[in-house]
Amino acid sequence: MEMTGEQLIPVAQAAAWAALNDPEVLKDCVPGCESITRVSDNEYDVVMTAKVGPVSAKFKGKMTVTHSDPPRAYTLSFEGQGGVAGFAKGEANVALTPENGATRLAYSAKATVGGKLAQVGSRLIDGVARQLAEKFFDAFNRRVSGG
Repeated sequence: MEMTGEQLIPVAQAAAWAALNDPEVLKDCVPGCESITRVSDNEYDVVMTAKVGPVSAKFKGKMTVTHSDPPRAYTLSFEGQGGVAGFAKGEANVALTPENGATRLAYSAKATVGGKLAQVGSRLIDGVARQLAEKFFDAFNRRVSGG
């Protein structure tokens, strides 16, 4: 599955960058996220619960930041195991561009799933992924703008 999108974040680029690199902000904004724990400068352990159709699972995995170009861009790689539900892995490229005192956040992401998750069908998975992305960016926008 592949997704792209943009959001206008009503804060300066440096503030948006800082928030995107704050594990507490990310934990609060990622739907179903239970914890994000920094393991090293660019690696985090992540625990989250996700539901896709009839399949619900707790995923434990890693998120790694690569190709970091502060405060303009980075790549997030992620992989997680959900027990009998299967696995998910992927990558997201995030770019921040100043725009009239605000910041344009653009992303492109691709992910693959396996196990029971893959059996529920790609259209359902794509819909859930888009919904999760929208919920994240709405929550992120509210959090960084003080709303």
